[in-house]
Amino acid sequence: MDRREHLKLLLAGGVGAGLFLATGCSQEDVQQSEEILRDAGFGYGRADYEAEHDKKLLADTFFTETEFEMVKVLSDIIIPADEESGSATDAGVPDFIEFMMKDYPPFQLVTRGGLMWLNNQCNSKFGKTFLDCTEPERLEIIDLIAWPDRAAPEMQFGVRFFNRMRDLVATGFFTSQMGVEYLDYRGNRPGFWNGVPDEVLRNHGLEYDQKTLDECIKEEDRYRIAEWDDDMNPV
Repeated sequence: MDRREHLKLLLAGGVGAGLFLATGCSQEDVQQSEEILRDAGFGYGRADYEAEHDKKLLADTFFTETEFEMVKVLSDIIIPADEESGSATDAGVPDFIEFMMKDYPPFQLVTRGGLMWLNNQCNSKFGKTFLDCTEPERLEIIDLIAWPDRAAPEMQFGVRFFNRMRDLVATGFFTSQMGVEYLDYRGNRPGFWNGVPDEVLRNHGLEYDQKTLDECIKEEDRYRIAEWDDDMNPV
């Protein structure tokens, strides 16, 4: 079993509730859901203060250009492209990690420290930075920290850094559109009861009267939010 399959099995059971709610829905379903949320004052699914928080984080930058390139390389080492889907960077994972650095500040120091540690290890072993190393050289360093049970005691800081990075990459990938499609995650799909099929009704010599059609099987009311009066009667 390859690295991607291990990550897939790890996340398949726990990611479901946190995946995009619109996954598996038609574009019309998504648009109507967004309209309901917007009418209720929640924009794209966030309260106003949450949307403002996201906007502020997206406007800021945490990683330097060099650090961000390192994050890209690490992301694709963890989840490379294969015949079934693109790589972590193809799925936008580095941008997700950049966002998480700002959304959860405790990640910042340990992640930046981990990138510096990685450069120091490459400099000590190969006399150049991580980005200047060849792919085999990079993997030689990563192999020292990717397997916690086999890592030397002096590598424990790197092990913790890589574990954290691996978690972030896996979370970012498997909650992206590409990752969700790779998992073939369907989620809860909204349904609409169209009544008894016409063929079945005809076989029994039955048909719906207009009153039933108007009151019970109106697709345009599919997303209408029920309203109640003070006596809890439907309006």
